Amino acid sequence: MSQAVEPLEGAWEPMPNRVRWTRRQCEAIREAGILTGRYELVDGEILSKTGQKPPHAAVIGFLLRWLAGVFGAGFVRVQLTIEVGTADPDHNEPEPDVTVTRLPVDDYVARHPGPEDLLLVVEVSDTTLRLDRGTKASLYAHDGIQEYWVVDVNGRQLFVHRQPAAGGYGEITAYRADESVATLARPEALIRVGDLLP
Repeated sequence: MSQAVEPLEGAWEPMPNRVRWTRRQCEAIREAGILTGRYELVDGEILSKTGQKPPHAAVIGFLLRWLAGVFGAGFVRVQLTIEVGTADPDHNEPEPDVTVTRLPVDDYVARHPGPEDLLLVVEVSDTTLRLDRGTKASLYAHDGIQEYWVVDVNGRQLFVHRQPAAGGYGEITAYRADESVATLARPEALIRVGDLLP
C-alpha cells in the first residue's frame, strides 16, 4: 500500500569553502576542452552523466515507452536540460532523465523548457537516491515543477512528489512495485510501478 513519506533532509552536504561553479564558468571550461563528456550543474556542483549501469538505462527505456504511449513521443524528452528560472539559475542546469512537456519538443528549439512547460520530471536512481530525493527535489519544488518522480531502482519503489512550494513538496508518496500510479496530467493512464523496473 502506498504511503506518505517525509522529505529527505540533509541530503546535500557540501564541503565548507567549496567553489560553486556557474553556468558561464562551465561553458568556458567546456570550450577550453577541460570539461568533456556529459554533465549537469546542480547547486554549483558539476555532476558527471556518463557511465549508466544497465538497470538505469532499462528504466529510462521503460519510462520512454510508457510515456510516449500516454502523451505521444513528441512530448517526451530524455536527458536534456531544463531551466530552473527562480531557483538560482546561475548555479543550476539540471538534465533530468525524462521529462514530459506541455508543448511538442520542437517548440523548444530556441529555449529549454521551464517549470511552466513541464508536466512531469523523472529521475532514475540507482546510485543517486539521496541527491534525487533531497537536493533535486528541493530545486524542482522551489521552481514550481508540479510533479516529480524518483524511480528507486534498488528499493524497487517510486517516490511521487506533488504540491511544490519554496520549502519543498507538500505531498510525497512512496509506491511499491505491485502498486499502480498515474500522472496528474493523465490520471486515467495507470502504470504498475513494477512495469517500470527491470
